[in-house]
Amino acid sequence: MTSDTERFHSRLRVRMRARATDEPNRASSQLELLFDLTFVVAIASITAQLAHGIEQGQGIQTIAPFLQVFFAIWWAWMNFTWFASSFDTDDAPYRLLTMLQMGGVLVLAAGVPAAFNDGDFLVVTLGYLLMRLGLIAQWIRAAVEDPTSRRTALRYATGIAVVQLGWILRLLLQQANLLPAQIQLASFVTLAVAELFVPMWAERHRRTSWHPHHMAERYGLFVIILLGESVLAASTGVAASLNAGGVSGALITISVSGLVILFALWWIYFLEPIGEGLSANRDKSYFWGYCHYAIFAVLAALGAGLEVAVEQTGHHLEVSAATAAYGVAIPAGLFLLLFWAVHRPVITHQVVHPSVIIPAGVIVLALPLSVSLIGVVGVVATIAAVCALVVGVTTIRRTNVHESN
Repeated sequence: MTSDTERFHSRLRVRMRARATDEPNRASSQLELLFDLTFVVAIASITAQLAHGIEQGQGIQTIAPFLQVFFAIWWAWMNFTWFASSFDTDDAPYRLLTMLQMGGVLVLAAGVPAAFNDGDFLVVTLGYLLMRLGLIAQWIRAAVEDPTSRRTALRYATGIAVVQLGWILRLLLQQANLLPAQIQLASFVTLAVAELFVPMWAERHRRTSWHPHHMAERYGLFVIILLGESVLAASTGVAASLNAGGVSGALITISVSGLVILFALWWIYFLEPIGEGLSANRDKSYFWGYCHYAIFAVLAALGAGLEVAVEQTGHHLEVSAATAAYGVAIPAGLFLLLFWAVHRPVITHQVVHPSVIIPAGVIVLALPLSVSLIGVVGVVATIAAVCALVVGVTTIRRTNVHESN
């Protein structure tokens, strides 16, 4: 006999309707996993550009384009993810429109070097346009095929289209040299804020039916992608160091420490029952979802910082030891503090206690002050020890609580 799943996939078109918020065993689809892979290219590109900027002593100047391009990547991923949680049909039209959005991600990734090096956002904006066109088409389809969601879907399609026209106008003014440099950042922030308001305006009448455990899994998978990119960046630094000076004790120490940091941050992120928290506090979804921009951004920046720190240790880049140390400490420390702050309103009883994670974050942020005494290797190794200590203390504390109950 043919299973329900096989019959579903054999159909060319499925009527799009809002999915149940309590759908059992809801997990990421194969298409969602394939969609995520296109973001690997874009994230790898901006991580490499940030690392190069730090190496050339232009880390501060690189932060603005890094955050701008990362916003486009994050916002496109997030819009697709929340839509899919509510309306995924996985039929032929849905898959083709998803492929269009994937193509937009790849175009955006191709434009990252020009955006960083020349301030030219032409290709990045065109890639973003392709992603938005695919999403607008999905929302129009939802409006046509699901009467109960029609008003919300049309508001989404309208809001996204209007803001996209703003991005196009901004690009045209830039290309014609009619947008003064001093207001380019202000115009970006204005349009980004408008993007953030679209979902809140669209769902005032009726909220979409996203699945809490599905969303928790999707965000966790994006965290894994970002950590994977950090592994790649650190490996790039190791390869460059080996080519320049061969193996050394310092290189081995900082490489192992970098791996421990990434593994510890992964462990910490998945300690909290995020799916249960979102299920009990659906009204906190905007705060939780939007604030993950900062969590994701610092994880992407951590990869660049590790690459610079490893290379600086292996063949002494011109960048100062303090800069290399801060390149790791700032994103790692901010991750610890942001992780606590973002999950605090959503999870009533957090597994990672604030008395553990807050002091750890502060210590990590302060460690570069000791770089003149212990060096970059010492700073990174100590960061690894602090992150590992958070995991160890939390695990022991959690075990003791379970045993007492």
